[in-house]
Amino acid sequence: MVVATANVNGIRAAYRRGMGEWIAARTPDVLLLQEVRAPDEIVDEYLDGWHVIHQCCDIKGRAGVAVASRLPLHAVRVGLGAHTPDGGPEPAVDTGRWVEADVELPDGGLLTVVSAYLHSGSTKPGEEHTMVAKYAHLEKVTARMAELVAAETPALVAGDLNIAHQNVDIANWKGNLKSAGFLPEERAYVDRWLDEQGWTDVGRAHAGDGPGPYTWWSWRGQAFVNDKGWRIDYQLANPALAPKAVKVEVDRAETYEGRWSDHAPLVATYEL
Repeated sequence: MVVATANVNGIRAAYRRGMGEWIAARTPDVLLLQEVRAPDEIVDEYLDGWHVIHQCCDIKGRAGVAVASRLPLHAVRVGLGAHTPDGGPEPAVDTGRWVEADVELPDGGLLTVVSAYLHSGSTKPGEEHTMVAKYAHLEKVTARMAELVAAETPALVAGDLNIAHQNVDIANWKGNLKSAGFLPEERAYVDRWLDEQGWTDVGRAHAGDGPGPYTWWSWRGQAFVNDKGWRIDYQLANPALAPKAVKVEVDRAETYEGRWSDHAPLVATYEL
């Protein structure tokens, strides 16, 4: 089974730039999409023929996550409202960031997949509240991941996590020690997921020690051409799934003009 995760940076713009042609050539079985930034009817139109579950953000033009599968979906779960401190509805800023689906495998088993788009946050003066929101969301994510990692069902949490875990995951790590996405407090969450909960970062496991391969590069300047990027897109597998990963690749465009997003898809093949 081939599972691809990609921050599409707006599904309409991505399709105009060639996302559809990439899907036709890559033929993934499951697509996990982030930053869709479109209503349900637009998503369904582009993903006609797929089994789709999508959470649109309550804030227009923001976020949005989707699972699209060629195989039937047994069950779906949207959002992390159950993990809010008071059990109430999610804040609007947290919507469009977490959606789960149980994919029906040909042998009758299930594979739980999550498309996650975590807050980016900002350390700029006057924007400190964005980090408060990010850490609050990370707490809910961590609670749900603790449940999924312990399940006997193979589970995959994938997407744009907006955290570069280690120095090898960001080209200019020395210049970003105080930047959102590379703060020690953020990176500690990834440590918890991997070292305490038992998730496997299959991208790093199959890529070796690094540096890179990166999955995001700014549209501006020569970042892409010079490969000055960040590795912030992940596929995290629970113990029931991790040993089944046989190949993991970053589909980096051959040229700047060939990009259909500022992120590259992360594609993994699992023997299920």
